[in-house]
Parts: sequence; C-alpha cells; structure tokens
Amino acid sequence: MKKLDWYILKKFLSTFFFAIFLFVVIAVVIDISEKADDFVKSQLGAKKIFIDYYLGFIPHITALLFPLFVFIAVIFFTSKMAGRSEIIAILASGTGFNRWLRPYMIGGVLLAALLFYANHYVVPNANKVRGAFEARYIDANSSYEALNNRSRSNDIYLKVDSNTYAGIVNYDTASKSGGPFFMHKLRGTVLIQNMRADMIRWDTAHKKWLLTYIVKRDINGMHETISMSAADNLNFDFKPVDLNRDKYTKDKLVSSELDKHIQLERMRGSEGLNELLVERGRRDATPVTVILLTIIGAVVAGRKVRGGSGAHLAWGFLTAALFIVADKFSTIFSTKGNLPPGIAVWIPNIIFFFVAIAFYRKAPK
Repeated sequence: MKKLDWYILKKFLSTFFFAIFLFVVIAVVIDISEKADDFVKSQLGAKKIFIDYYLGFIPHITALLFPLFVFIAVIFFTSKMAGRSEIIAILASGTGFNRWLRPYMIGGVLLAALLFYANHYVVPNANKVRGAFEARYIDANSSYEALNNRSRSNDIYLKVDSNTYAGIVNYDTASKSGGPFFMHKLRGTVLIQNMRADMIRWDTAHKKWLLTYIVKRDINGMHETISMSAADNLNFDFKPVDLNRDKYTKDKLVSSELDKHIQLERMRGSEGLNELLVERGRRDATPVTVILLTIIGAVVAGRKVRGGSGAHLAWGFLTAALFIVADKFSTIFSTKGNLPPGIAVWIPNIIFFFVAIAFYRKAPK
C-alpha cells in the first residue's frame, strides 16, 4: 500500500468510527429517556442496567445502521477532499480513477468483514442480553404488549413429523400446559390415527407430556379401534421450549443455531418461516451493502460541485432513504406475501449494484 492508500484509508476509518461513536451516544441517551420509568421500576443500579442491557443494545443498534453510517462517512470525508481540490490533484498527477478507488474498496471490504462477523456471532449474543432484559423489565411493564398478548390467540399448531400434525388450544407458556389437545397421524393422505385429550401438561419429573382424559382412534380402512384412558405420559418430539413464542428468538441465535432452527420450523410447517429466512439472509446481504454504498459514496462525493459538502450530504441522505424504503418493502412482501426470502434480502443490493454502475460510468475520470 502506498501513501495515497494510507491517507484515504485513515480518513475513511477515522471518520466512520467517530460518526458511529457519536450516533451510539445519541441513541443511548434517547433510549434512556424513553425507558427511564422502566429502569426506575426495575430497581436496578446504573452499572447493572449497563451490563444487563446496554452491552447488548449498543452492538444491536450499531449493526442496524452500520451500512448507512459507512455511506455517510464516505460522503463526508470525500466531499471535503473534493472541496479542497485534493481529488483533482490526485487524478491530475497521473493516478487512474480505479487506482484512486482502491483504498475505498480496501476500507469497504474491511468494514464489511467486520459487519459479517458481528452479524453471525457478536450481535446474536448481544441480543440474548438485550432480549432477556427487555422481556423481563420493559415488555412486562408495557400496556401495549399486555393488550397485544390478550388479543393474540394462544393456540399452537405444529407438524410433529412428516406424517403427524398436532394442535394445542389455549397453550400457556408459563405453566407449560393447555387444552384441548389433538393429534392426527396420516399415511399419505389417509388418516390412520386420531388422538384427543382434554389437557396436555409438561411433566418436569418424567420429562414427558402428561395427557388427561385421552381418546385415541386407530383407523384401518373401514375398521376403527377406540381406546380411552384417564391419563398417560407420552414422549413427543417437541418440548416446551419449542412452543415458546419469543419475538427475540431469531435475533438471539448465532447463524449455526439459526440454521438448525429453520430446518426444525420448516419440518413443522411453521407460519413464521419467512421471517427466519429473511433474518438469515440479511446477515449475509448487509456486508455486501457496505461495499456497494462505499463505492457509490466515493463516486458521488468525488466530484467537486457547487454547494460543496451540503449538496453531497443531501444526495447521501436521499440515497440512504431510498435504500431503507427498498429494504423495508422487500422484507414486508416476503414476510407478509409470497416474495421468496432469498430474493427479498438481495433486492436492495441488486438495485444499488446497478446504481453504482450508473454513477461510476458518469463519474469524471
């Protein structure tokens, strides 16, 4: 690497980390003001709140807006260089346009690798800390969460294995019980067994499910055998942890655990499978976004224009807004519609790949 590479790379990384530091400080201050009442009710000290909540919150909020702050940092320091005619001098000295972009690519790849590692390992572990605190102290005090929980159905429907389907009405995650319970076993498209019970409860002593007032029907063509029992312990493939409806689950699993969870939910025919697939794909897609936004920011801000940094920052914020809109629309169409998750997470990158090419071709070289 030459002096030019170190000069631009130093400006790139220092501007980015300073910008993200300021943003994190502002985000923490705003979050404290919003959750002050919950913190008071928790009766925890400042040190305990910082360790149990903000050590998880800071990586989460940093990773959330990481690509956009890379983009803004590139726009800001490159615009300053263009305003001082540094870029004109660099290109006039015989340095090629692609050679000038090289330190931007190096910085973009380094930050993308950092975000990739954080998305797969650091942020999920941080979300375990943040999620546990919010579930206990924030959501428990939220009137919205309480209303939402009352209005939401507590019925559970799942696919036990490739041929067996089950359902629990009014399942309570706290007591690990519910009922009535039913289970259907199929051979192809033919029902061969139907089981019903008034109640199902997790037996912590035997590590099995306890069913009461059971009626089981075994069907063989036109013949049917009915058996009844007052109670029985049965060993199903699902456990209480598999029935917990935790909104933080997908965020708290490292990628290897998330892959296993996706396979399990796919086998069970879960309705929320697309949300898990979008989260898994997003962890791979956002590092690529960092590289694309780095290139776009350098090419856009590298041109000296009337208005200086203000004009470049305006373009930067407009581009960032368009990226967020594209990302949110594709995510919604996937989780609420029929758009494949694998395509949805990459749509913003595909769009901005062509945007980067267009800006690159029009850039003065």
